[in-house]
Amino acid sequence: MKKIPLHIQILISLSLGLIFSIISIKLGIFASFTIKYIKPFGIIFLNSLKMIAIPLIIASLVLGITNVQDINKLSRIGGKTIFIYFITAIIAIIIGLIIVNILKPGNIIPKKTRNELMLLYSDKTEKNRFFSKKIQQEGPMQILVNIVPDNLFKALTNNLNLLQIVFLSIIFGVALLKIPIKNRKQIILLLEGINDVNLEIIKFIMKFAPIGVFSLISSLLIEITGKDNPDQIFEILYALLWYSFTVIFGLSIMNFLIYPLILKLFTEVKYFDFINGIKPAQLVAFATSSSSATLPITMESVEKNLKVPEEISSFVLPLGATINMNGTCLYQSIAIVFIAQALDLNLSITAQVMIVINVAVSSIGVAGVPGVSIVTTAMILELIGIPVAGLALILAPDRILDMCRSATNITGDAVAAILVSNSEKNKI
Repeated sequence: MKKIPLHIQILISLSLGLIFSIISIKLGIFASFTIKYIKPFGIIFLNSLKMIAIPLIIASLVLGITNVQDINKLSRIGGKTIFIYFITAIIAIIIGLIIVNILKPGNIIPKKTRNELMLLYSDKTEKNRFFSKKIQQEGPMQILVNIVPDNLFKALTNNLNLLQIVFLSIIFGVALLKIPIKNRKQIILLLEGINDVNLEIIKFIMKFAPIGVFSLISSLLIEITGKDNPDQIFEILYALLWYSFTVIFGLSIMNFLIYPLILKLFTEVKYFDFINGIKPAQLVAFATSSSSATLPITMESVEKNLKVPEEISSFVLPLGATINMNGTCLYQSIAIVFIAQALDLNLSITAQVMIVINVAVSSIGVAGVPGVSIVTTAMILELIGIPVAGLALILAPDRILDMCRSATNITGDAVAAILVSNSEKNKI
């Protein structure tokens, strides 16, 4: 029998969770049973995502740096590549924040329901207020101070300080490049093994995603609606539809406005020629939801159809599969603010600046495989002080949105390859 795709399983579990919630609310049964015996499976699913985040980011980032091998090449072509990836990531995040603050998909949920959600997570929302007040008092320069840890082992065990973990990973990766190959070979093999194990663990965790979604959705809806107002379920679903539209609208701006503008300003490549050349890779990325799985197709399309030299594509594109996640950055910025809006949390400008920084930094360590962005989204939610259980609100359409953002990710990789090639005087 053919296996049911994961996204179909999640949609089925969402539907079952909704049906179960409506029956429980209408008949006034199973509410206590759901909270005591079903909700814990959702919490286990969330804890599993947070558990794997740190080892995943460290291994992926260090390997991405060591794959360069030539330190001189890293400083020249690598500097250009990373600069392009960083700028486009910032643009994507800002676009996401602007759109989500204008459309306000989370505010579609009625005020009464949002107040109930906020009360449900009152202990967490208080943490959000404390965090916003704290970073306002410290000032923006404190962010730079916090990047450098005073205790190596404390930083590695602290899920809340992603900047320190990434800083340590970068330093470690660059230091590996400076030592003789024979001395770093075993360390790199170890990290490759750890990275493979991490990805297998994530695949294992995602197999339980349908159970996690059912547990989180059914318990969440029962907790916020009680026994009196099942219509609140449909209010949340309508907000979720509006949220999905917001993400797709933002991704469309990146694909059909930002990327064409970049190509027009800095290259001689016509956008329609670019799209025709990269189309095979976009379709594979859309189907697989994986930048890494699409990498061979992306390289072939960029080299043959867009005439980017292999020397450039073989460096820029593998690096991009590791650190360039424009679609994911845009999605995460919208998802985080949407959850905050749904929980009636007001994110200050300072807090949203922190979202920009942490989403940009976390995208560096996100492996290009389905479902990984949920891990770093959970981490950033916890860092900002937003209840991680709010992920239950966005997991149902995540597979479809993952397909869209993966196509955006590899499109950004191809744009970067053309820009670097053009800057190296290799006319396309």
